[in-house]
Amino acid sequence: MFSIAALVPSPPILVPELGGGVAHSSGADPADPPAVLRAAVLSAAGALAGVAQRWTVLGSGAADQVIEPETVGTFRGFGVDVRVALDDVTVAPPDPQLPLPVLIAGWLRGQVAPRAHVEAWLVAADSPADHCAELGAKLRAELDSDDVPRGVLVVADGAATLSLKAPGYLDERAAEVQENLDRALSAGDRAGLLALDPSLCAELSVSGRAAYQALAGLFGADPTDPTVVTHYRDAPFGVGYHVSVWRPGGAK
Repeated sequence: MFSIAALVPSPPILVPELGGGVAHSSGADPADPPAVLRAAVLSAAGALAGVAQRWTVLGSGAADQVIEPETVGTFRGFGVDVRVALDDVTVAPPDPQLPLPVLIAGWLRGQVAPRAHVEAWLVAADSPADHCAELGAKLRAELDSDDVPRGVLVVADGAATLSLKAPGYLDERAAEVQENLDRALSAGDRAGLLALDPSLCAELSVSGRAAYQALAGLFGADPTDPTVVTHYRDAPFGVGYHVSVWRPGGAK
């Protein structure tokens, strides 16, 4: 039964080793933006782990794809061979091409739920909104057919064009789009997410748009918008990052 969703972004700086930090560093020094973000992400993932030990990752990718729990990955492409796995029994060699949302999910699993069993559903980044919603609804039906609690980890980023130093440089249109996105994510506004314009989001490098619209579809069967606890919403590096926990409307 679907019970909870946690929303986190995908910057590799979440992994301390990639920034020269020590493993398991999760302090929230306000003078250290990566540490503040990391603490929020670990808190949201911990809430997910407290409810469900079977996770499905929702993220955007080059194409629709399901990645099985037997998968192992590595952050070698980001500078350090930090290895992650999607379950606790896999001995397969690491896939050096594993998409970033899946790598982040594997790392979080290792930090907060090492016995969790994780699979990933990626939705093509250029998918129209209705396709994303349909994929989310399909996932919901599958999760609700299980007798054990099931959780979803959404790994997605907002606009990457919010400052001069942002990966996509500054686009003056991005601030309003990011504000609307943050408002929808903080309110659990499914209609607001589905109203995101795919073309505009592509121009503003909102890489998580498709995953966020699949999230709206995941909660589409509920009579009311979800209950949301927001842990973080900011853009310290010119990219919109949002961390929250969603539960079906009326859930405690």
